[in-house]
Amino acid sequence: MTSSSNIKARKTLDKIQPYSPGKPIWEVQKELGLDRVIKLASNENPLGPSPKALVAIQNGLAELNRYPDADASALKKAIAKEFHVNPQQVIPTNGADELITLISEAFLEEGDEVIVPSPSFSEYDFGAHIMGATVVPVKFSEGFEFNVDAMIAAVTDKTKIIYICTPNNPTGTYMTKSDLDKLVKAIDDVLVVIDAAYDHFADATDYTNGIEYINAGYPVLTLETFSKIYGIAGVRVGFGIASESIIQSILKVKEPFNVNTLAQIAATAAIEDAEHVKTSQETNKAGRKQLYKAFDELGLAYIESMANFVLVQIGEDGEKLYTELMAKGVIVRHGKIWGLPDYVRVSVGTPEENQFFIDALTGLLVKQA
Repeated sequence: MTSSSNIKARKTLDKIQPYSPGKPIWEVQKELGLDRVIKLASNENPLGPSPKALVAIQNGLAELNRYPDADASALKKAIAKEFHVNPQQVIPTNGADELITLISEAFLEEGDEVIVPSPSFSEYDFGAHIMGATVVPVKFSEGFEFNVDAMIAAVTDKTKIIYICTPNNPTGTYMTKSDLDKLVKAIDDVLVVIDAAYDHFADATDYTNGIEYINAGYPVLTLETFSKIYGIAGVRVGFGIASESIIQSILKVKEPFNVNTLAQIAATAAIEDAEHVKTSQETNKAGRKQLYKAFDELGLAYIESMANFVLVQIGEDGEKLYTELMAKGVIVRHGKIWGLPDYVRVSVGTPEENQFFIDALTGLLVKQA
């Protein structure tokens, strides 16, 4: 009998590490015996889901015996209306992660190259590696600013995709419109994917989510999600906007019924919930200031963020402090996974959650002193 150990996986899997999500609250409570745990690790909306989305889900439960709309027609129309594009330019997906994989399957072949600023979202690397493509990392400049000249210089005849997460995860920095202008005008025959998952939190006057380049005919795809500002991460909905020809290519590799019925219903309602969006933006902006003030008082260096999280430098004992914070009931994201072991990324919570984290961090730093 043939042993299962003789079944060999594809060689490209040697380059792939499974995604490591932040620990859920229940797991930390069980492991550490804690009554109260707050999670500031996954950049979720602390105010919860859009109320309109919850009502829509409740009203749609009776239809779960039917398959989802494979075309997500109502959701496409709602997204197109919000972003002033045609529905044929929109592709809804099972979270933005699925869209990254679909982009890879549609446009990458073995030996192709993908340019990714470093550090950034790990799923770009994953999508490239599953197709046997090569990831070309381009380091940020000082202060984690995008190095556009270095990105342009990294382009070769093998380059197929450039990913730009703006605001960037995990740094919170963004690419200015002038730099994006420079990039898209300097390259030919390369798909520029602008991951604008956090664009609702960006309030800089020179920020852009890239839709204008799509309308002008550039080979740009803007990637968005309902997991952040809209607060429905649990049902997994993302979407892309691009030219019809680019969307048609991606549709050829998309599975049918990829976005479930409740996800479609929730997202269609959430995108019209302007009140929830505005309240979430205001809460996030105030929360960033609350964290900045605390970090200033503690003498900790941090990166001013255009997203709903802050990257803060906590010192050479970063992993130890991260573990000690968890023991006090605060889950944050340690920077080791991005090659930043002296940093943690802290999601902006409610004012009370932010203060709970600040008090825990202050107590640990005083103890260290």
